[in-house]
Amino acid sequence: MEDRRIRVLIAKPGMDGHDRGAKVVARALRDAGMEVIYTGLRQTAEMIVNAAVQEDVDAIGLSVLSGAHMHYFREVVGLLRERGAEDILVFGGGIIPDQDLPKLAELGVGKVFTPGASTEDAAEYLKAAVAQRWAAQGA
Repeated sequence: MEDRRIRVLIAKPGMDGHDRGAKVVARALRDAGMEVIYTGLRQTAEMIVNAAVQEDVDAIGLSVLSGAHMHYFREVVGLLRERGAEDILVFGGGIIPDQDLPKLAELGVGKVFTPGASTEDAAEYLKAAVAQRWAAQGA
């Protein structure tokens, strides 16, 4: 399905009001040919998952700078599971300690981009990971 575009939802969960990084990532993914939906600030996990399911996205990117990353990732992954939407890839970025990265991977988070990661790396990761999921689903 070479003509199919990857659909990504970028979200800022919680009360963190700093969204410049999320907007930069959203723009970079759009420039890389993806359809991007940015939910805006102060989203709950329920709002994020509802939007992702409604918009039929391939991936959800969470931007967390508040230190509550374990809570939000756990909640989003759990709600996706409850909704039968585990096929939506979850990835993220923000201020996330290295020691939490293995725990996030165990939750089912695909990849986390920490400060210094390039937007090109995020775009390439999504292209590869979503293509792999499409192939596994026979899409």
